[in-house]
Amino acid sequence: MPYRYRKTLVYYIGERGSGFRPRAGEVQDFEVLRDQCLQQGALFEDPDFDTVDSSLFYSKAPDKSFKWLRPNEIASNPQLFIEGASRFDVQQGELGDCWLLAAVANLTLNEKLFYQVVPNDQGFEDKYAGIFHFRFWQYGRWVDVVVDDRLPTYHGKLIFLHSATENEFWSALLEKAYAKIHGSYEALKGGSTCEAMEDFTGGVSEMYELNEVPPNLFTIMLKAFQRQSLMGCSIEADPSVTEMETPQGLVKGHAYSITRVTYVDITTPNTTGKIPLLRLRNPWGNEAEWNGPWSDKSPEWRFISESDQQSLGLTFDADGEFWMSYKDFVKYFSRLEICNLNPDVLTKEQLGEDSNKRWEMSVFEGEWVRGATAGGCRNFLDTFASNPQYRITLEDPDDEDEERKCTVIIALMQKNRRAQRKIGAECLTIGFAVYQLINPDSLPKPLDQNFFKYTASIARSPTFINLREVSSRFSLPPGTYCIVPSTFDPNEQGEFLLRVFSEHENNMAELDDEVGMGEVDIKIKEQEPEPDKVDKANEKIKEFFLKLAGEDQEVDWMELKDILDYAMRNDVASNTASGDNILLNLLQTFCEAFCQGSPLASTFNMEKAGFSKDVCRSMIAMMDWDRSGKLGFEEFKSLWIDIRQWKIVFKMYDKESQGYINGFQLRQALNSVGYHLNTHILNIMCHRYATKDGNIMFDDFIMCAVRLKTMIDMFKERDPDNKNIASFTMEEWVEKTLYS
Repeated sequence: MPYRYRKTLVYYIGERGSGFRPRAGEVQDFEVLRDQCLQQGALFEDPDFDTVDSSLFYSKAPDKSFKWLRPNEIASNPQLFIEGASRFDVQQGELGDCWLLAAVANLTLNEKLFYQVVPNDQGFEDKYAGIFHFRFWQYGRWVDVVVDDRLPTYHGKLIFLHSATENEFWSALLEKAYAKIHGSYEALKGGSTCEAMEDFTGGVSEMYELNEVPPNLFTIMLKAFQRQSLMGCSIEADPSVTEMETPQGLVKGHAYSITRVTYVDITTPNTTGKIPLLRLRNPWGNEAEWNGPWSDKSPEWRFISESDQQSLGLTFDADGEFWMSYKDFVKYFSRLEICNLNPDVLTKEQLGEDSNKRWEMSVFEGEWVRGATAGGCRNFLDTFASNPQYRITLEDPDDEDEERKCTVIIALMQKNRRAQRKIGAECLTIGFAVYQLINPDSLPKPLDQNFFKYTASIARSPTFINLREVSSRFSLPPGTYCIVPSTFDPNEQGEFLLRVFSEHENNMAELDDEVGMGEVDIKIKEQEPEPDKVDKANEKIKEFFLKLAGEDQEVDWMELKDILDYAMRNDVASNTASGDNILLNLLQTFCEAFCQGSPLASTFNMEKAGFSKDVCRSMIAMMDWDRSGKLGFEEFKSLWIDIRQWKIVFKMYDKESQGYINGFQLRQALNSVGYHLNTHILNIMCHRYATKDGNIMFDDFIMCAVRLKTMIDMFKERDPDNKNIASFTMEEWVEKTLYS
């Protein structure tokens, strides 16, 4: 679903639209739960994240005896904050989540962002009830996460993230809330800093490998700092050694946060000028610091004036924070991560002179469905066009861009994979491609196989990779483009979020068909039997219909099933039978002996039962305008014309008579009988009617077509002016949808 970024809306876990199911059956509203605890005189105990081993580790039992304690059992006079929040409150424990800690340290540098994640309406004094709450951005929405304040300890000490000050607990509680939304503390082991930075801001991240540095990288970093973006970096780990310290005092496989980017005036005996410097922080918060040029107390600082040193806030403490030159940063670090903040986060007052630097953002939610829209990458041309497609129009080039191009950051994020680790769901291998549309209005919607067969992409993600998000920055001329997000292999199912950041407004929409009715494919009409044969078959069907219908000349769903099974086989048998024997041959089709193993049975997957009960009931409802629960012959005759067309279409796409069509063919098959669908409807239909392998059986195809026709006819009845708007009362809507 698309949306423009709007004023922040926060969901409670378990609330409809939050993206989370309530584990204990109730929505967790912080204020309601706190008031209940205060009235009862009890401290909150969270049923959704209890003090059990599975909240710590999902793959094994803890290797030591952890004890869950409340802050007043750990330290005297517990406080949420001691002299406010600072990056020095972030001390790593025994959990391998330095990537998270680097982001938490960065978060403290922006007061507005910090208090959005850590609401300032809680503490250990007024209204304390053992309950706290935190807010995280989760795949396009902000979610309020409630936790109790029972924390895992060993010998009375916090075992995971903690503050340097023993009685300060905001950072430990924040980590617990983040562990809760991912299922356990263990789920936080290993990750990239940008993942957490995005969850704290709703921003879009970029990743740069520093062995291939773009020439304008420092300018990108400087602009990012001016926009108050969050930044982190790391050094490639040694496979044989975890977090090994280098001779320069840096730690491999460890995440650092970048807390300042600036040019500094320098004056030496031989020259004057500006030098690009960075300030970094090790989340360990100890003496493990860079020891090269511009490190603490290094001789280079004598070339900087005292006033500049003061403006930089220069200190030389063993606190894990240090300065280094941009040149050395690129030389010794392996990867840079930048989280660009969305336009809702920063006010013009915060940006000051840079108030025009806010990004413009478009966001779309989508999914890859097995057999329908999970088409795989361009290597799989037969199915690639089945992937969701998004059209974006860039009109205005960047300010001060000499080449008159538009900066665009495209980010593709897969949803909920970290929380599904405990059931073995790792990240899918994902990526995207960008195609330029020269004459967009003359192209099919969505773009078809022929387009991709003869058109090369003009940009793509750096690689297909099994990370939560893949993103890249492009410089494109103004124009219209199509973005195709995909997994590497076809039929890999998952949900995703596609976001586009640009310096000027981008117009983005799904490149898709409109839902509605069109013409029946000429190929269908060509395969209709000759009129005299149709008339002869219809006479026999009518004869059988009237025999079953009885005195009221109408049939219910059970009688309809008998007639449809008879009529379906009549279509085949009439090609071989003749004269008076035709009726006998047709009636014999009801016998199980005839059905078993017959070509007809295998083609339509009706070896024993014929049409299903649900299909027949839905067919009655589709044609039953007087709500009698029955059909007369004229209603049946109209129904039979539709069914005959649907059968012809099914056989067209089931070329090998396997009894099913591939889900990737469903859109084309329904188009052939005049039904036009978009990707969202197609996904829903495959969820509802496809097998786990993504195939559509004949019976399900008929049901799909029946429901489509019913709902479209129902809508058109209430939209006589073709305004694409229909009106129903609650009673009418419930009646019509239940009886369909």
